[in-house]
Amino acid sequence: MLKRVTVFSGHYGSGKTNLAVNFAIGLKRQGFNVGIYDLDIVNPYFRTIDAKKLLLNAGVDLTVSDFAETNVDLPSVKAESYRIIADKEKYAVVDLGGDDRGALAMGRFSEELKKENNVDFLLVFNAYRPETNTVEGVIQIISEIENACKMRFTGIINNSNLGENTTEQDVLNSLPLLNQVS
Repeated sequence: MLKRVTVFSGHYGSGKTNLAVNFAIGLKRQGFNVGIYDLDIVNPYFRTIDAKKLLLNAGVDLTVSDFAETNVDLPSVKAESYRIIADKEKYAVVDLGGDDRGALAMGRFSEELKKENNVDFLLVFNAYRPETNTVEGVIQIISEIENACKMRFTGIINNSNLGENTTEQDVLNSLPLLNQVS
């Protein structure tokens, strides 16, 4: 069941931005009014900006920090980000930071989103990243993100990969760790 707000979060390098961008474009292609919001407040991690042309060509509204593509690191989000909770006619896809600092911005929206009760908060998991290759490491990341944004994950996406060298067996090998975490 599609929720009005879908948040993708996970540790750095998990693939959350690529998933968020592709999900937003997929929603748009299905005829939904959709915006994508980059809420990772730690620059240079405003990675949705890398897909700006693709998103705009697809008709997806992009909200990203004015400091994206700069070396300026000011922990702020644009005022337009409040459309996540204010614009009930738009599906919001959120690319959220992968630790307690990066996820902090979501906390300002958490109470309203909990009241609306129409959000999927998804952990993007890659078993081949150094910080998330143990149960303890993944649980620590989950705890940091949930505490920072005052929301609990509703699901896990297994995005375990080794880039272009990924085999089917690599994905299958990640399942025991994923099962332990879940």
